[in-house]
Amino acid sequence: MLSELRVLEAIAPDVLEVVKKRYRIMQNIFWMQPIGRRNLADSLGLTERVLRSETEYLRDQRLIDATKSGMLLTEKGEDLLQHLETLMEQFTGMDQLEKKLAALFQIERCLIVSGNSDEQEKVIGEFGELIDEALQRQLPDGRNIIAVMGGTTMAEVARHVSPLETNKRHNLFVPARGGIGEAVAIQANSVSALMAANAHGEHRVLYVPEQLSENAYHTLLKEPSIKGVLAMIKEANCVVHSIGRAVHMAARRKMSEDEIIRLKQKNAVAESFGYFFDENGAIVHKVPRIGLSLEDIQKMPIVLAVAGGKSKAKAITAYMKNAPKQTWLITDEAAANEILKGKSPLK
Repeated sequence: MLSELRVLEAIAPDVLEVVKKRYRIMQNIFWMQPIGRRNLADSLGLTERVLRSETEYLRDQRLIDATKSGMLLTEKGEDLLQHLETLMEQFTGMDQLEKKLAALFQIERCLIVSGNSDEQEKVIGEFGELIDEALQRQLPDGRNIIAVMGGTTMAEVARHVSPLETNKRHNLFVPARGGIGEAVAIQANSVSALMAANAHGEHRVLYVPEQLSENAYHTLLKEPSIKGVLAMIKEANCVVHSIGRAVHMAARRKMSEDEIIRLKQKNAVAESFGYFFDENGAIVHKVPRIGLSLEDIQKMPIVLAVAGGKSKAKAITAYMKNAPKQTWLITDEAAANEILKGKSPLK
């Protein structure tokens, strides 16, 4: 299909320009609906006059509705947008962008969605759809143990997981870590439970804080229920995790002001699995924790990392210098473009 599009572009470039323009309009309406014409024009960098002409056409085709609250896609419009996305991603070179980022990080694969999750919340929902597709594709037949991290991104991702159970494949979801004192809905226990429910799989809970004193840690390890869940976590053949900004994650972990100052002094920019990394990917701090470690995921066959937004470009780059080669990174166009500015392979 892509070669046919190139031929069409050569003979009638104006036709494809119109298609691309209308696709961008529909995509942005979907991300921000309901949205007014002025805000949409500002987002797209178009004049209101040009946008009015295009949206009137889309409304005549019953692809969008105009309400008092703003414009939104019709059911027909959402269906068309879904079909256009695959076509346009190929045409706009998203596939090449994915290959460049995977080569830069020397990982198995990178999947990129259009947009910027810093500004467009629905992009995170698209992360969830890609995670679901990756799980459907990568989880083997037999018994799988999927370790799941917490966080706001992961909570939204979990909402988009679809049934993964088959007659030959059975899945058990476990939290990849203990709680870190954040809102219950975004803790690893809650996120893995939601993912399990949507996937029609089983679930186990780990009702312990992530950060414990040495004495408390060894005492809890003697509890049969906790010991059993920790053993399952260590046996996981798949992990789904996010990548956080260092200072933001330090605040979520309720680290002291002195600890946060030291992280800043060490130029920490990223956090994952309780490790804090500087821009060069060096570990500058490690939080004692219950759950998976970097060493654990090195030998795990399926590793899905999800993070996006221009603001997370440094964090993603820093962490990926430590990521196992079998990692699949799910991110967005804004992060990818920021990362790739003048970069050469990292490892």
